[in-house]
Amino acid sequence: QLQLVESGGGSVQPGGSLRLSCVASGFSVDSSTIGWFRTAPGKGREAVSCISTVDGGPYSYYAPFVEGRFTISRDNAKNTVYLQMNSLKSEDTGVYYCAAEPVLSTMCFFKNFHSWGQGAQVTVSS
Repeated sequence: QLQLVESGGGSVQPGGSLRLSCVASGFSVDSSTIGWFRTAPGKGREAVSCISTVDGGPYSYYAPFVEGRFTISRDNAKNTVYLQMNSLKSEDTGVYYCAAEPVLSTMCFFKNFHSWGQGAQVTVSS
């Protein structure tokens, strides 16, 4: 059974940092595509970042609004994917979800993912 458990959400001031963790069980993160998505009031679910393996090497995607500020990474030994979020802005506030699909893909669209974590609240406010 595929299971994802997120942690690391919280409240931070603008310009601050947080790191989200997604611990996976029931499958291996290095043979899957893992994504981070978020929802906010008045907005639909949007892709933040995804990580996969392409041609034997890591592949990562970042939404334009987080490029240069967020970094996705994975620790295969811990079967965990991280999202390091720096220079946070108020518009980054939302619920962040980890999602997984047990195939290798460059697609980072929420409809491609069928296993989801419970979500982690991120609040950026002064």
